[in-house]
Amino acid sequence: MNAELIAMLDYLERERGIRRDVLVEAISSALLAASKRSFTAGTRDLRIEINPKNGNIRAMAKLIVAESVQNPHDEIALFKARALKPEAKIGDEVDVEVTPRDFGRIAAQTARQAIMQRLRQLEKDMIYQEFKDRAGEIVSGTVRRFERSDVIVDLGKFEAVMPSRERVSTEEYSIGDRLRAYVVAVENGPRGPEIILSRSHPNFVRRLFEIEVSEIADRTVELKGIAREAGYRTKVAVHSADDKVDPVGACVGMRGARVKNIVRELNNEKVDIIRWHPDIEEFVKEALRPAMIKSLVRDENKKAFQITVAKDDLSLAIGKRGQNARLTAKLTGWDIDIYQDKSKEEALETQKAQAAHSLAESLHLSEADAAHLAAGGMNSVEVVAMSEAEDIAGILNVDLERAAQILQTARSLQPDNSAT
Repeated sequence: MNAELIAMLDYLERERGIRRDVLVEAISSALLAASKRSFTAGTRDLRIEINPKNGNIRAMAKLIVAESVQNPHDEIALFKARALKPEAKIGDEVDVEVTPRDFGRIAAQTARQAIMQRLRQLEKDMIYQEFKDRAGEIVSGTVRRFERSDVIVDLGKFEAVMPSRERVSTEEYSIGDRLRAYVVAVENGPRGPEIILSRSHPNFVRRLFEIEVSEIADRTVELKGIAREAGYRTKVAVHSADDKVDPVGACVGMRGARVKNIVRELNNEKVDIIRWHPDIEEFVKEALRPAMIKSLVRDENKKAFQITVAKDDLSLAIGKRGQNARLTAKLTGWDIDIYQDKSKEEALETQKAQAAHSLAESLHLSEADAAHLAAGGMNSVEVVAMSEAEDIAGILNVDLERAAQILQTARSLQPDNSAT
């Protein structure tokens, strides 16, 4: 047992990183609990002592010196006590070895399971102690296995779990893949400590920027907000109190090197870096770039913006499947409603209506016929006067005689004709 015990201590200390004194204490407790049934006497203040160097195991009890032994579990005879401690007297406590004759067999056969159970608990305690303050950090590991849709990641000495809710939907993992992930939490539950990882959390992007951008690490540049739809697009708002520092440029890096490293880690997820502004309206405009905003109406009560953009910018402002608008709302904390600016179309319709009304009055036409002429490009008396009867007939779907009458009326209203 001794050689086997020393080998076990060496292995666990070397491979599992558990200190030898902690191991010895755990094994002592396990042996004590597992072997109490084998003691027939001398069990008062019973303890197990293990020599960490040679593996010798002794059971020791603290017995009370008595003239005559009435309770062998608690007392030792005076003459026996003085053989161990010459100055012993009645009432003293004496440490006595009470190791049973077959204790080695008991230790080997009975205590092994209790020892391993205790060691597993120690290992769990180590995991919790080492990782309890590491929530919010990025760690690297290897995909070990899958439990349903959860990914079990080997971090070296420990295992962590990336639940399905923390995975990126566009990413696929295989056993043996190396990956980096954000430590969301370290939970000490009923089954022991559990390290929860995430690659979809917005703070994963935050930590990547803090690692990659030295100006963020030294707080020259501040990350004001992050909005993310993992696997697709992320918006990051940055700011610097130093007017000489360009916060966006610092995050992009020389020739885009810094942001490229982050995008590569995110498997080509699109990352927009936006200049934060204390004025919410300016901030919203920055967040929606490169789309140009035509008008912006602010509703303080609903904490919402109604935004109009040109037709060409509408899809750009809303984004694919509405991502740009949603992320802008998340980033700014305001609801965003985006509409197409129809002022030009409305102005054109107004012009057409005015032209049609003028034609109707001048040429003695119905409003409907005048509207058809205007829609067909004949939006003024002058244009009608320069047209041919066949063209007028085609637009109004009338005979040539009626078309000629309209043409004649138009030409009669021209200055040269009126002069004659």
